[in-house]
Amino acid sequence: MTPRLAQNGICVAFTESVQAMNYRHSWLLPKNVFFKLDSLLHSVETNVIIVSGTSQSLHVLTIILEIYEFRRNAHIGKVWVMPPQWDFSNTASSNGCPTKTFHGSFSFFVHTKAVPAFQDFIQTMKPDKAMMTFLSVFWQDAFHCRIPNEYYQYCKNCKTCTGEENLGRLPGYILEKDLTGESYSIYNAVYTIAHALQLAKKREMLNRDTFMNLKVQPWKLHAFLRNIHFNNGAGHEVLFENGKLSPEGYDIINWMIFPNKSFIKNKVGKISPIQGFSIREDGIQWNSKFEKLPPHSMCTKSCQLGYSKGVQEGKPFCCYDCILCPKDMISNQTDANECVKCPEDQYSNKKRHQCIPKVIVFLSFQEPLGIILLFLSIFLFVITCLVVQTFLKSWNTPIVKANNRSLTCILLISILLCYLSAILFIGKPGKVTCLLQQMTFGIIFTVAVSCVLAKTIIVVLAFLATQPGNRVRKWLGQKVATAIVVSCSLIQVCICAAWLSTSPPFPNADMHSEWGEIVIQCNEGSLTMFYCLLGYMGLLAIISFTVAFLARKLPDTFNESKLITFSMLVFCSVWILFIPSYMSTKGKYIVAVEVFAILASNTGLLACIFFPKCYIIIIRADMNSKKLLTEKRH
Repeated sequence: MTPRLAQNGICVAFTESVQAMNYRHSWLLPKNVFFKLDSLLHSVETNVIIVSGTSQSLHVLTIILEIYEFRRNAHIGKVWVMPPQWDFSNTASSNGCPTKTFHGSFSFFVHTKAVPAFQDFIQTMKPDKAMMTFLSVFWQDAFHCRIPNEYYQYCKNCKTCTGEENLGRLPGYILEKDLTGESYSIYNAVYTIAHALQLAKKREMLNRDTFMNLKVQPWKLHAFLRNIHFNNGAGHEVLFENGKLSPEGYDIINWMIFPNKSFIKNKVGKISPIQGFSIREDGIQWNSKFEKLPPHSMCTKSCQLGYSKGVQEGKPFCCYDCILCPKDMISNQTDANECVKCPEDQYSNKKRHQCIPKVIVFLSFQEPLGIILLFLSIFLFVITCLVVQTFLKSWNTPIVKANNRSLTCILLISILLCYLSAILFIGKPGKVTCLLQQMTFGIIFTVAVSCVLAKTIIVVLAFLATQPGNRVRKWLGQKVATAIVVSCSLIQVCICAAWLSTSPPFPNADMHSEWGEIVIQCNEGSLTMFYCLLGYMGLLAIISFTVAFLARKLPDTFNESKLITFSMLVFCSVWILFIPSYMSTKGKYIVAVEVFAILASNTGLLACIFFPKCYIIIIRADMNSKKLLTEKRH
């Protein structure tokens, strides 16, 4: 039965075989039997026991179990499922122990139909001598009398059996008044043989004398028994086809057994070859030991929604651990064998039993982080505009004229545009914004850094030009500065063009970085080109920083080399820290990190180069004079 049970999700916790028992040696083996069954009978997890065996073995097993329970004063309290050949009424007649062991048990009975006049037969039956020989053991036990000259005698001092005893007066646990399934099968078998003989008579007998002298061999009836159709003595139809009796199925009996040994066979279901299995759960009477009805017979509790079964090594398949489903997977039924993955645009809730649509997120203008970055961009843009205005008002002063006013103007415009380019990173990404974000930022920043580099080189050239006999003076024109800015910027433009032509950035829905969210962001397309853009910009910054650092002690009225050194130090530090932060951040915060890096590095240029000059222009105007410039140079 084990494979059949497994197909229906029922696993067998154990299978135990005991030696076949009969009346002769049954009382000599209880220790061996209970040595195997003791742990089973006291198991808390196992509540259902299916028993199979011969009629005699089952009879003995029933007696032994009840005696075992009575002597140990321990209620076994199991749900017993017994085969058709088991009948408690046969056991109760020979057992004086309490009968609560099998209360609530189930057994299968061959489906039977009422036979008319059977009750009258029980009431009026007076056995003759031949029948009394056959019934002697039962008769003596049932009526507490003895039959003379019988090998088995119930008791020697009892009254003598008269044969006039009335079977109808016996209690039900000694003699059941209804026709059982086995008895009904025997009843049909007798009529079947009789009908087969009748058919044989018609075929082989010509007259009564021939029939009386004919010895019918059993095998001669086979041909008639294979296909036979008739009504039995009770008027019930009996049909054999191809040697098989048309099945009636089994009745499922729930035994209700009372302390006075009376019992009720409660029919609660049926197994029919046509209608299948049916049962009335509300009509079942369970064993009194079970407080929770119906009783559970499981080695583990059922896995709730959101959990799946995990096999316990070395145990039956029904013994399992309940494992919480991983992220993005659910189980929406109890005792699920495995978790089901949610669609890509959905995620599992905390209890892992339902898929929920993912929330679409991006660095928007409505959320606090987006508002803060937008405010910083606009605020710094306004500050830069004030710096530009300050410089325009002091356009002809020495501090503005120093170190190329055109480069200063281009640098301030680049810083302004850099603050505006940061706004492109905020909001829902589209095709156009994804293309503009990196390209605009990269080119504008390169122009700014190129201006810084040009300024640094001009400072060095200006110092060299002051030395007698040096021919560097011819390189101090506007053309040199313009050439440096244009050539350096043009290389970055070429990198951006190559990026656009090979694998340009595009809007992408990232469904895996953040749990429960679909992050809409710009995919760089080619990380190699993205890092080339950053790397080239970093190279220009390092060159500017190196040149400015080497020229920091050159004599200069306003010492712009030192300012450029500090600005490039801040610029390089910000972008060096940006790379690991960019690699380790997920979701919309990647964009926030990049915007912060743009604002921080841009502010580094603005603050280190222009704030000291604004301080002199606004607060220390006395230092912004040609006389002071001449004195310091001498």
